[in-house]
Amino acid sequence: MVLTCTLEPPVTPALRDRVLDLWTDVSNAGGAVGFVPPVTRERVRPELVRHFVQMAEGRTRLLVGHDEHGDLAAVAFLARSADPLSAHTLGLYSVMVHPKHQGRGYGRALMTAAERVARATDGIEAVRLSCRGGHGLERFYSSLGYREVGRVPGAVRVAPGDDRDEIIMVLPLG
Repeated sequence: MVLTCTLEPPVTPALRDRVLDLWTDVSNAGGAVGFVPPVTRERVRPELVRHFVQMAEGRTRLLVGHDEHGDLAAVAFLARSADPLSAHTLGLYSVMVHPKHQGRGYGRALMTAAERVARATDGIEAVRLSCRGGHGLERFYSSLGYREVGRVPGAVRVAPGDDRDEIIMVLPLG
């Protein structure tokens, strides 16, 4: 299966709705993308709008992946740090692959495309991300060359009595 990635596609109402549906579906499947299931499109919408505002301000870039049928299958947001002390890093946020595409290599393809974007961005020396513990995500990111540089125990409360670590990872580009 092939994933075709596009950086900064035109944000049409159709794309906006597809990203919203994808984010909702990923969240409801238990994906670690900022929400705990169950969620509705209305619950996810403000976070998506926040990302689109940051895109309009030039602070965030959208990377999308379409499957062989042209359907939206994956999304990631990339943002250069606003802090001048870490402006040489690019943050990767809300990385998601639709649940029906899990296990097909789409996540790896999306992350490879994100790395290409980072390498093509002037002054960027590293990509950073954080992920929620308990999903094995750190193993996936490690297989792509990311290394764990920090861990905040219990920083993410999924439910009462279910706290997860926030894991900070970096991919050096040098």
